[in-house]
Amino acid sequence: MNAKDLRDKTVDELRDELANLKKESFNLRFQQATGQLENTAGIKAARRNAARVKTILNEKAAAAAE
Repeated sequence: MNAKDLRDKTVDELRDELANLKKESFNLRFQQATGQLENTAGIKAARRNAARVKTILNEKAAAAAE
């Protein structure tokens, strides 16, 4: 997922995406704790994707406030 695709989404879609990423991040951390996680890079990717979504949400909020 890249920032260009995220900017095309609505605020509600971004919030849904953020909720999904948080769930995914939780599941990945849980798998790591139980020793079932094979691809540890997924944790970093999920965290960065969540940060991208939050950044776009903040940009949209700032644009709406102006």
